Amino acid sequence: MANAVQTLRDIEIATLKNGVRVISEEMGHVRSISMGVWIRTGSRRETSEENGISHFIEHMLFKGTKNRSAEEIARSVDSIGGGLDAFTAKEMVSYNTKVLDEHLPIAFDVLADMVRNPLFREEDIEKEKGVILEELKMEVDNPEYLLHDIFSSNFYKDHPLGKPIIGSKDTIRAFDRGMIDTYFERYYSPSNILITAAGNLKHAQLVDLARQYFEDLPVNGQLAPEIAPTPHARLVFRDKKSLEQTHLYMGVPAYPFPHEQRFACYTLNTILGGGMSSRLFQNIREKQGLAYAVYSELSMYRDAGCMAIYAGTAVETCGKVIDSIVKEFRELKENLVPAEELRRAKDNLKGSFMLGLESTSSRMANLARQDLYFQRFFTLDEMLESIEAVTAEQVQQIAREFFNPKNITLAVLGNLGDFRIKREELDC
Repeated sequence: MANAVQTLRDIEIATLKNGVRVISEEMGHVRSISMGVWIRTGSRRETSEENGISHFIEHMLFKGTKNRSAEEIARSVDSIGGGLDAFTAKEMVSYNTKVLDEHLPIAFDVLADMVRNPLFREEDIEKEKGVILEELKMEVDNPEYLLHDIFSSNFYKDHPLGKPIIGSKDTIRAFDRGMIDTYFERYYSPSNILITAAGNLKHAQLVDLARQYFEDLPVNGQLAPEIAPTPHARLVFRDKKSLEQTHLYMGVPAYPFPHEQRFACYTLNTILGGGMSSRLFQNIREKQGLAYAVYSELSMYRDAGCMAIYAGTAVETCGKVIDSIVKEFRELKENLVPAEELRRAKDNLKGSFMLGLESTSSRMANLARQDLYFQRFFTLDEMLESIEAVTAEQVQQIAREFFNPKNITLAVLGNLGDFRIKREELDC
């Protein structure tokens, strides 16, 4: 079955002698190639003292290598009309580029140079601390970011998943060359490196490049297993008098990313608050006019997940918004989703999945996610069939499992005065 899937999607896989994985998907109808070097780490692998170091190292890899200055890194991709980017998440770090197919060797050389040969100069480390501290200030000035941070730190209390990817002022200021070198050597090792590419390419060429640049990387042992988080149900009210609007985040434990019922979970999220036709949007914004922004979202990891609702409203109507959300929970638990609404949700999901896989960049990232979380690859038809197979009974069963008032975490941020909610008011 795995071979058939790979053939249908033109996916090919190779593993170098030292454990580096190389995965490609040929898309012969395009002229671009998107390529990424993925590190199987992220903020959840950090100790409390290291919080933010994955993100810090991501920044530092753009500051110069043994072969290129920071300006030369930028210019080498700009000069061929390509793009160079990176991001840090809870469970992965990505360095990626998109170029014309003829420029794959240049793009590979740049990414490999960044990942293999960073300088980590003391003066660059100190300078970048200032940059990232400004980035942190910018994020904290955003009430949605601040609220999400408050919510996560309580929902995943005392676990790395609950800590911000960017770190804190204290941890960022404490980073030094020794900490950075130690973390880099531990996690930027062969068994932790994945290379994916999609576009007008030949797998053999990609593997040859990977061997040239990565096969001499010494094996560094196996990483310790990750500890699964225990969700906490807490009610948190944070007063910030400078805010005009009251922001709330209400969440419950959900399935991890690889769960067999994930497509039913996606469907429930779409029905609840996944778009303009969702129940939360239509009820809270359109019918009652209580909020401009209201939505639900899924955050799914290897061994944990969270379904959460965000809304921004006035403090005077915050209780009414919370009551409306609870009523939607109750409705989904007590009654089957009507056939027409289920059909709309499925078609919405199908469109999102298919449109999200049209570009070489999205295919390249999809290869990485599927390898990191499933160790196999799904055809587009398989994904569509999985969505189509979801039943109203499955959606209701998941709603009954998720929306337990004892498991709800609520975080509210704003000029709250004496506004508070008791757990019995969340009864659904």
